[in-house]
Amino acid sequence: MSDTTPTKNTLALADIDVDGALRETAERLPTRGQFLRRGARATAMGIVAAGLLPEAAQARASKRDQAKANANDVAILNFALTLEYLQAAFYTQAERVGSLHGALAKQARVVGSHERAHVKAFQKTLGRAAVKSPSFNFRGATDSPRSFRATAVAFEDLAVGAYKEQLPKIHSNAYLAAAIAIHSVEARHAAWIRYLAGIVPAEHAFDASLPDHETVQVVNATHFVTLHAPETSARHAPAFTG
Repeated sequence: MSDTTPTKNTLALADIDVDGALRETAERLPTRGQFLRRGARATAMGIVAAGLLPEAAQARASKRDQAKANANDVAILNFALTLEYLQAAFYTQAERVGSLHGALAKQARVVGSHERAHVKAFQKTLGRAAVKSPSFNFRGATDSPRSFRATAVAFEDLAVGAYKEQLPKIHSNAYLAAAIAIHSVEARHAAWIRYLAGIVPAEHAFDASLPDHETVQVVNATHFVTLHAPETSARHAPAFTG
């Protein structure tokens, strides 16, 4: 089978999180209700700013709101970082195994370098607050062009949907700028691998976001996160490590 033979994305929305890394970061994210309540708090802060509350209360409310906003932003970026760990490990493993050729091999090499760079960017932005990477075992998903292609389509679509869900919840301009810069590249990754898989790169005029729990389900469905040392048929080291 050639590298460009169309294939269908067969990964279900359902299991990669054996050690709980992704679920743990997801649990720190603000829920929709919390996000709406935070909007109500912002309205209350507008009242504070208008001078309808004492100055001391204004200061306390402002500090509390900022602390919660900071914690939410860190949780969101760590959730994104965990997804980047997953993608970076997947492409790195594909490059090491060396089963891809032609256009797919180029895609894995270029996108892998991007994902490793994304990891480093988030780690630098988060500093000591950055979560550690879980371990991965891709269970043969990188051992053939067909399995790699199907998994890559699922992962790139996953990343685009997950970023779309989280970006509007970020308070910090610096954090938002970092996430937006990565989101647009993830969208290009998704279009690229969809084209190579014979799937329409942009099927609709608008995209839906992917809720946190569905993102975790997608990851968990693959059983790629592991507590054990990975089994690999790797023969090569990646040309670029981020």
